[in-house]
Amino acid sequence: MGIVAGLDSSSEYTRIVVCDADTGAVIRQGYAPHPVPEDGGAGTEVAGAARRTEADPQSWLLSLGEAASGGLLEGVQAIGVSAQRNGLVPLDEAGNPVRPALVGNDRRAQTSAADLVEALGGRESWAQAVGCVPRSAQPVTKLRHLARQEPEAARRVAEVLQPHDWLVWQLLGRPHRRTTDRGEASGTGYWSAAAESWRPDLAELALGRPVRLPEVVGPAGAAGQTPEGLLISAGTGETMAAAFGLGVGTGDAVVSLGVSGSVFSVHHQALVEPNGMITSLADATGMHLPVVYTLNAARTLRGVAELLGTDPEGLSALALKSTPGSYGLVLLPYLEGERTPDLPHTAGTLAGLRQESMKPEHLARAAFEGMLCGLADALDVLRGRGVQVNRVFLLGPAAELPAVQAMAPALLGAQVVIPQPADYAALGAARQAAWALGAARGALSPQQPPHWPAPAGQVLDPGEELAVGQAVRQQYTAVREQTHPGAFG
Repeated sequence: MGIVAGLDSSSEYTRIVVCDADTGAVIRQGYAPHPVPEDGGAGTEVAGAARRTEADPQSWLLSLGEAASGGLLEGVQAIGVSAQRNGLVPLDEAGNPVRPALVGNDRRAQTSAADLVEALGGRESWAQAVGCVPRSAQPVTKLRHLARQEPEAARRVAEVLQPHDWLVWQLLGRPHRRTTDRGEASGTGYWSAAAESWRPDLAELALGRPVRLPEVVGPAGAAGQTPEGLLISAGTGETMAAAFGLGVGTGDAVVSLGVSGSVFSVHHQALVEPNGMITSLADATGMHLPVVYTLNAARTLRGVAELLGTDPEGLSALALKSTPGSYGLVLLPYLEGERTPDLPHTAGTLAGLRQESMKPEHLARAAFEGMLCGLADALDVLRGRGVQVNRVFLLGPAAELPAVQAMAPALLGAQVVIPQPADYAALGAARQAAWALGAARGALSPQQPPHWPAPAGQVLDPGEELAVGQAVRQQYTAVREQTHPGAFG
């Protein structure tokens, strides 16, 4: 059918993969970091490290151009775009940014999030309206922050895009039509996943006046064509593109082990959870992508490793010297408070200290068991709403640790797949480009994406350890309920 490309513009770099549209085979690749402004960019000190909270959108284009240099895109017939989620690019009437883009990790809008929750009548009102409760990262909350903290800039805002929307618009030559996809729209806080439509009244509630929103393009649709005839697909956010690149389907879940954690699965309908533990996103295929977030994942391992004077690899080796249940030690890993369950002001708990349990290897194992039990709690939130979970894709550097691989299948209660490292967001964007190209030519159904082979990976089954994992979880749950009774309602 031809050659397609997928580009992933993350918070720090651009990766491009050029693939055969029929097989998904990678033909060539490109990479470039985002340039850092001379002043270092706007940031906030967090634990001694600068955290970028703003970005000049032009830096994304510069990075894209460098990644695509050397004729990388020669022969490409369609491009899909994936980009960092939850960024906000506010534009004036002429289509120019009124200020630098506010990117996803900006946490300055926490007060604005609480303000919005109250303004609509509480958490359940937001969950019913758009399938999520405002958090500081979301575009709806960033709009409220602009209205409250930068009123002059807010008065100039005529239209809002997200990073992937803005990049697609630039690639198309800045046409009058601005587009997004349902996946990116679903994370804004002003698009209803259940109704599949914008809630412009909520964007107006946030900003204080109406604002234009982009057109939502369907999964196999095209945002347009460049003057040279290159097709640009709808594009999507990194989470949705990665799920598409992995080939996640019904019965699959993805557990991401970043500093914080996330658990999501493909489901046939949008889910509403009154307390906001589920964020109801849309995926890149026409299905839904309910997500549950935890604040503590690899952060737990790093903290305990530092306490024991080692690193995560050393902590893993220590943990495997212990036995399931860590000699009765239980670590509730709520080091930064927690989101699932909703305990924002709590702290971690270490329970079960006895003479025989006070050894480094038992504390090391308790760290891994605590992290994985916390993620299993998040999985159970989805299971409790009817989401089928037969197989779990485990992502992130921590997924490579032997202790994680040894414990995860039994504690998560499912077969675990550790995919071979790859930029699955870029691959998902390329697969979407192949779908849009095939649909435009009549070679593919708009309802059926191209079949690309599943990524290679290590498959781990719980086997006879499943009962052991259930016992460890019961021990963990007993401590959690004693320490935070009714945390899950």
